[in-house]
Amino acid sequence: MSEQPIPRRLTLDAVAHYPRPGTSAPAHIAFSPDGRLLTYLYSERGDLVRDLWALDLETGQRHILVAAGATPDSDDTVSPEEALRRERQRVREGGVTNYRWADEADRLVLILGGQLAVTSSRGEAPRILARAADPIEDARPTADGAHIVFVRGRDLWTVDVEADTSRRLTSDASETISNGVAEFIAQEEMGRSEGFWIAPDGQRIAYTRVDEGHIPAYPIVHQGGDAWRVESHRYPFAGAANAHVRLAVLPIAGGKTRWLDSVPDDRGYLARVDWRPDGSLAVQVESRDQRRLDLILVDPASGERSTLLTETSPSWINLHRDLRFLSDCSFIWSSERTGYRHLELRGPDGSLVRQLTDGAWPVDALVHVDEARRTVYFVAGRESPLGRDLYAVSLDGGAITRLSDGVGFHGASFAKSGRQYAETTESRDQPPRVVIRSIDRPSDIPVHDPPSAEACAPGLVTPEIVEVSSRDGATLYGSLYRPRGVQFPAPTIVSVYGGPHVQSVTDTWGMTVDLRAQYLASLGFLVFKLDNRGSARRGLAFEAAIERRLGTIEVQDQVDGVRWLVAEGLADARRVGIYGWSYGGYMAALCLLTEPAVFRVAVAGAPVTAWDGYDTHYTERYMGTPSENPEGYARGSVLTHASRLEGRLMLVHGMIDENVHFRHTARLVAALEAAGKACDVLILPNERHMPRDEAGRRYVEERVAAYFLEHL
Repeated sequence: MSEQPIPRRLTLDAVAHYPRPGTSAPAHIAFSPDGRLLTYLYSERGDLVRDLWALDLETGQRHILVAAGATPDSDDTVSPEEALRRERQRVREGGVTNYRWADEADRLVLILGGQLAVTSSRGEAPRILARAADPIEDARPTADGAHIVFVRGRDLWTVDVEADTSRRLTSDASETISNGVAEFIAQEEMGRSEGFWIAPDGQRIAYTRVDEGHIPAYPIVHQGGDAWRVESHRYPFAGAANAHVRLAVLPIAGGKTRWLDSVPDDRGYLARVDWRPDGSLAVQVESRDQRRLDLILVDPASGERSTLLTETSPSWINLHRDLRFLSDCSFIWSSERTGYRHLELRGPDGSLVRQLTDGAWPVDALVHVDEARRTVYFVAGRESPLGRDLYAVSLDGGAITRLSDGVGFHGASFAKSGRQYAETTESRDQPPRVVIRSIDRPSDIPVHDPPSAEACAPGLVTPEIVEVSSRDGATLYGSLYRPRGVQFPAPTIVSVYGGPHVQSVTDTWGMTVDLRAQYLASLGFLVFKLDNRGSARRGLAFEAAIERRLGTIEVQDQVDGVRWLVAEGLADARRVGIYGWSYGGYMAALCLLTEPAVFRVAVAGAPVTAWDGYDTHYTERYMGTPSENPEGYARGSVLTHASRLEGRLMLVHGMIDENVHFRHTARLVAALEAAGKACDVLILPNERHMPRDEAGRRYVEERVAAYFLEHL
């Protein structure tokens, strides 16, 4: 059964439903170690419960390798830590949610129902290993597949696959101490979800020991059901203490732990850890102010260390995952030293051999390094920041070759040999499709060819992309969802995120199936999105315009976007609303309060209302600490401007949000009460940061639409 297309008349049920039309496509794409199979997670039913599929590249046959089963993996069957990790990675799907191939063996590792399971390319029924009542998380095999390392009960374990004998490697876990688990800051803000790393020879494990005992417990009360309970988090607020993170190495067979402390307590972050081919560790350490990053080489046997390179920035360092070691320990690295992220080849000692890419455009990510062919593959928006293409460049330097067609967004997953890759392509007019391409053969193998845009999403408006000039000459990209049969100028709603590390306006299918925007357009509203300065993929200067002044330049750019709409005869200047979630919720509230002549109605979902109530790594990257930048914190706080409320404001917030605490909304309501100002509040008692319950999402969408219809 294929996924059901949405009806021609968009309904609230469709708006609340996931997956979005056309988005049920292969995910977590990987090649088997021998390159014979392409594996991926996919739901042929078109729902959120995914099976593990395999495509035989020789025969073209595809089949389910591991089915979701009668009790599919979900938040209810995994450990609380794993459920929170999925929340931080914004994972909605259930069934088979992840898998790993051993690098050099026909062994596949999964977590099913919270238990460790193994199978192979032959597709035999998954065998459960190290069975226990407690669920596990983050399981990974050694390269030869002989052992699997995993976390259970906040401690590290290993299991011998053939013998099914398990061994506990650490034993001091507690409510405040964990081993092999990435701390909250690493998961939520640093893009590091892992807390252990297996050596290439499979004999040792590097891991983090995290101690949060000195951080005050922040209580989150579950009170939307018949029973109540308190969930405690050691949340590091801006300017306060971070978790103590220690790095250690121990033998996988058990034995003495060697501590390799590389981050002084509370003065920096353990950002990344990688093993070099020679058995040493490459550790990335970021300073607390995030303006310095050191790549440190550590000898696990002696603890001896040296610095391979140091990156500095006048604003902040953006962490990346572009480090790749070659067999001689030279390595690929990326740097924003020029103002745009570009790839470099560096020698084993860290010295620069040559820059591989250059120009007024940033590399998005390194995809694959084919050392035998001396070719580096990467994705970037070189042709336009609205799209993304796949490129190749030689390790020896020279011209860059574009491998994709320059339309929409492209991604790629390479086979270990580098001879084949699975390319994912999408645009505003094309749902995601997947084909296998060959480096040395012209023929492609189709993997997923979805119906046309009209077939799977009939009646939707293809959003237009426009260019807007800010008052000081910056080029900004926006998108329009035009209502049909409406006379312009029309009542207008701005859909905003506005924060760093995000780009909202792109030539992607996700733009077209933004069903809230589409639904509001169907009600007669012109819906507008704008990527203000501070957003991603435009270079460091564009992003760093917000440095130490969050909530200023972003609001200014959004105002300029509305003024452009008015000047173009599209927007009714007297009827402009705005909505957003998270940073977008912050922006929606702040735009309404500080620009009352422009914005009349706002819906702010899960807003950060005061930056002293958000976490260290994210907030201090852009604002410094509260003691260093009190004026910036005050100016950028929604609370500061509460007395300026003139329009209509609805706040929407989940009460068990562990990222942007419900306290943010409570503080704003208190500030509005003190100022004698009224607002509306929609509380979601059983939701975290992003609503996951479909009935609850429908209720929210209904309330949001009704709010704009009534007040705009």
